[in-house]
Amino acid sequence: MQNSQPFQRLQIELERIINGKSAGAKLPSEPQLAKDLGVSRSTLREAMRTFEVQGLIRRRQGQGTFVVGKQKTFEGGLEVLESIETLSERIGLKVRMGEFDVKRFKIEKNGEPALPFPMKTKVIQIDRTIDTGERPIAYLVDILPDRIIDENDLIEGFDGSVLDWLLKRGNPVLIQSKTRIDSVAASSKIAHKLQVQRGAPLLFFESDIYDIADQIVTHTYSYFLPGFFDFHIVRKVAQK
Repeated sequence: MQNSQPFQRLQIELERIINGKSAGAKLPSEPQLAKDLGVSRSTLREAMRTFEVQGLIRRRQGQGTFVVGKQKTFEGGLEVLESIETLSERIGLKVRMGEFDVKRFKIEKNGEPALPFPMKTKVIQIDRTIDTGERPIAYLVDILPDRIIDENDLIEGFDGSVLDWLLKRGNPVLIQSKTRIDSVAASSKIAHKLQVQRGAPLLFFESDIYDIADQIVTHTYSYFLPGFFDFHIVRKVAQK
């Protein structure tokens, strides 16, 4: 574990260096930066993760690390379920679906991870990144019974939001969502999808969306780069 005070000083110094450069500028190489700051490369990488997930810098394989500059933030309350596409329209930021993959499988007894569908249910899994500018900012995985959606439904008009697609179709009628919120370290797979270092901290939502008959329509895993999203909850104050 890093000694907190020296590590905080390192982050402050890195922030000064990053803020002193214009968007698009290239930072010194890792060996040079580590030498200039008097730290090991592993310590430097750990400190740089903070700025990477904030969207302030971006690593490009074989090219180096570049300053991105302050990005617009997706703001939204968690009281109402909305897609990234809906949030982006609100702030005037264009997003698009990036890498996209679809696969089918059957729910088995010993399947991993555990999924909230009856055994032997045939499901379709939709994996995709949501990109803005030149980079992915979220990685989404939706798993639904194949009676609800089919690959052919995704050929035209699908922009990356299963929620919006279901709402537009209107069947089944969606009524509520239950969501678990956590902070996770990016696995090798997720880090590759989001173009960050393995172990980078991410916002993680695991959600079930229910229809009017209280049946689960889709089970969703959502991974967000924290620097691009500002989620909040409005709660009433309990009265004595």
